[in-house]
Amino acid sequence: MQAIRQDIRYALRQLSHSPGFTLVAILTLALGIGANTAIYSLLDQALLRTLPVKDPSRLVLLQYVGSNTGRISSYGGGPRAYFSYPLYRDLRDQNSVFSGLLATDAVQVGIQWHDQPDRVNGELVSGNYFDVLGVKPALGRLFVPSDDLVPEANPVAVLSFGYWQRRFGRDPQIVNQSIQVNGHPFTVIGVSAPGFRSVVVGNAPDIFCPMMMKPQITPDWNDLDNRRSAWLNMVGRLKPGLSRQQAEAGVNPLWKALRAEELKNIKNESPEFRRNFVDKSSLSLLDGARGFSPLRDTIQTPLLIVMAMVAMVALIACANVASLLLVRAAGRVREMSVRYALGAKRARVVQQLLVEGMLLGIAGGSLGILLARPASALLIRILFSDSFGDLPFTANPDLRVLLFNFALAILVSLIFGLAPALQFWRPDLAPALKEQANIVSGGASKFRRISVAVQIGLSVLVLVGAGLFVRTLHNLKSLNAGFSTDHLLTFGIDPRMAGYEPARTLALHQRVLETMQSLPGVRSAAATNDPELANNNSSGNITIAGYTEKPQENMDVEHPSVTPSYFATLEIPLLAGRVLTADDAAGKPKVAVVNESFAVHFFGDPQKAVGHFIARGGGKVKPDIEIVGVVKDAKHTTLRDDILRTTFSSYLQNDPSAMTFYVRTQLAPEAAESSIRRAMQGLDAKIVLDSVRTMDEQIDNNLSTERLVALLASSFGILAALMAGVGLYGVLAYSTAQRTREIGIRIALGAGKARVLRMVLIEVLWLTGISIAVALPLSLLLTRAVRSQLFGISSGDPFTFAVVILLVAGVATVAALVPARRASRIDPMRALRYE
Repeated sequence: MQAIRQDIRYALRQLSHSPGFTLVAILTLALGIGANTAIYSLLDQALLRTLPVKDPSRLVLLQYVGSNTGRISSYGGGPRAYFSYPLYRDLRDQNSVFSGLLATDAVQVGIQWHDQPDRVNGELVSGNYFDVLGVKPALGRLFVPSDDLVPEANPVAVLSFGYWQRRFGRDPQIVNQSIQVNGHPFTVIGVSAPGFRSVVVGNAPDIFCPMMMKPQITPDWNDLDNRRSAWLNMVGRLKPGLSRQQAEAGVNPLWKALRAEELKNIKNESPEFRRNFVDKSSLSLLDGARGFSPLRDTIQTPLLIVMAMVAMVALIACANVASLLLVRAAGRVREMSVRYALGAKRARVVQQLLVEGMLLGIAGGSLGILLARPASALLIRILFSDSFGDLPFTANPDLRVLLFNFALAILVSLIFGLAPALQFWRPDLAPALKEQANIVSGGASKFRRISVAVQIGLSVLVLVGAGLFVRTLHNLKSLNAGFSTDHLLTFGIDPRMAGYEPARTLALHQRVLETMQSLPGVRSAAATNDPELANNNSSGNITIAGYTEKPQENMDVEHPSVTPSYFATLEIPLLAGRVLTADDAAGKPKVAVVNESFAVHFFGDPQKAVGHFIARGGGKVKPDIEIVGVVKDAKHTTLRDDILRTTFSSYLQNDPSAMTFYVRTQLAPEAAESSIRRAMQGLDAKIVLDSVRTMDEQIDNNLSTERLVALLASSFGILAALMAGVGLYGVLAYSTAQRTREIGIRIALGAGKARVLRMVLIEVLWLTGISIAVALPLSLLLTRAVRSQLFGISSGDPFTFAVVILLVAGVATVAALVPARRASRIDPMRALRYE
């Protein structure tokens, strides 16, 4: 122990004598390890981690293939992962393969507690939800099947552990107390277990309510008995001893029988549709250990790309530390030789070097882990910038990730910290003690150059990816959305959350519009029940009078309800006919305005669409909605998505509950935010506003994944280039010092400073050029794998590649200037003094 303590003290002195090397090595390790830990922690939670429930390997997700008709209301994922409640009930009660089958649907609700309104995420769940998952209560009890038998019979609720902490201060007396949910009294019966959020990964509900309470949670949309409305997800737990394949084979006869029964109530569909609805339809049971995750489909590819980039950065960090340690090792030739000459044993020298490497690894790994948590928190906030309440992921890194990366930092430092002992295992002491430089093996010198070349090549790969993603983000942000986004504010309200009955919502919406239009500096105001660029949509199939559907033609369209001033406020141009007016009210003939894509697809020309009649739904529905106008196309769900065929109907004829309002101002929209909040507070203090923001901020939220990838990629690219520059500087500084005598002779023989500078820079440019030449073809191959994430740019964009080449060459030149200038100023007499 005494020897180890001595080694630690000596190692600390040695590292303190080289503060520049020590600081760069520790920071390099810390940045590489910290970035790797932060990204992998997010990837682990989003893509890899199993649900914190009992035996998650026995869970399966239900998804089907085959035709469907009617309404599909989704919040992400494929449309075939959504089912009607009657179908769920039949599968739950008649199957022989599941020990339990649960249903779930994500909602938003308004909660009032002590007269304080709060808009929160919620989840409608079947009564067996917690039992199937094996989740235990932290307080009180959880739902049982008897809580979910009769519609509106059991107004009970379970709070999430996070919401109980945040809103109720962990008060145990909340159990059996009443809270207002959408203006209705609900009794809190329990609190869910800490660590459990939802079976839907990416959701963080604050409150759970029984499925049978849907009429009060979504009062304008019940659909508990509607087989033509798909809106919930199903997760099952397999019976013991049954594999997924066996269960799938066992449940599909029931699935086909239920579909055949449903087909009896679907009229006027083609023979092909009927075959797809039953004969070609099947139910798939997917691995459910990681839960249902629409988010996974959205961020899986971007996260994997970022993870690959951060892995490259970690490799650059390791190569950087390796080259720095090898350069330092070469500078310790005389020290090692003196120790050997004085009788030091190899084992003693190795132990000393191991202690030095371990101290570097511990310092770099510890700092990296300290950086990982705030980095993770920042990434999660960026990714869920439009979320409220508890975030679906935690910033605390998984212990396995921490241990792996900490061990990696120590391992790199230990391996390359032993370089002096390996280089001088059998040293020639005489020249070493004379401080002659030629004792260092050519192999070590080649390894240092290879290490730097690897860093330069990897930095090229990372910078190319960063450039492509930054340009993609720029292309998306500069894209014409089809409507004017400047001087435009948006916010949403849902009167149901304040206890408004459906009959009162229309009058409230009209008062809100009148209030907004009367505010100083407001040019116009409008509203819709299907907001623009909010990552959601509500679609359904339609029937068109006189139009014959093609086989397998997609008749689904977007069908928002809007106020008469909607197109004027968003500045969407009218192409034909007229827009909606205040005369298009309830009791008047139903009318709609369609977009250009709708008109061109079904009628060939916008002018020809005006005057035709359509109807929502298929089959024998009589078309009774007249198309009175056609407007220009606009982006809707996201900026990336294709234009959707859309029919706009008057909100006066549909009376939707939740509405998103748009306010176009004459002044800067930020200045109107406080006026809007004060006006809504005066209108009704119980109404909770959903995210008052500018439309530009809404677009930023819509591009949160692209912003995150571009931010990380550019940060990693800059970091990679800097680390490559540091590694190159270290190697050049050492090689220049090794060539002091040679350079002195050149200067003594008449070589000028410019020639010496050119000699050093040519060496750098050759090394950099070879690295770039090798990296560019690899970049072209690798970027082909990310083409799906690009927008408005090819994976081989010449501008991006040119900028990266110039940037890397510039960094290499800057890194070489200091050693080159130092070489050009060598005093030849001093360099030649010792022979």
